[in-house]
Amino acid sequence: MEKRSSIYKKFRFKIIPTVYLFLVRENQILLSRRYNTGFHDGEYSLPAGHLERNKTLTEAIIRKAKEETDVELDQKDLRLVQVMHRKETNEERANFFFLAKNWKGNPKK
Repeated sequence: MEKRSSIYKKFRFKIIPTVYLFLVRENQILLSRRYNTGFHDGEYSLPAGHLERNKTLTEAIIRKAKEETDVELDQKDLRLVQVMHRKETNEERANFFFLAKNWKGNPKK
């Protein structure tokens, strides 16, 4: 039975979880422009990133907000507002969109 279980694990369906953040103030949403990433450079984007092993969705978006915008978020100020499943050519993703209206710091330019 153990051998059968390991075979199923090897071929188990996998999905990539990604978190996105709407930073909203005075009815405006903060967007960043991608630069020197090698992926969609020059385009505008929400702060976003992949979920890492052993992290929660809120831990992931708090980390990405700090890395990408230099703002500090408190988990109590985050609200999950949308979940989206999308299929791409060779992978599937689950996107989790959070909203924050309160944060500390000024977004870096």
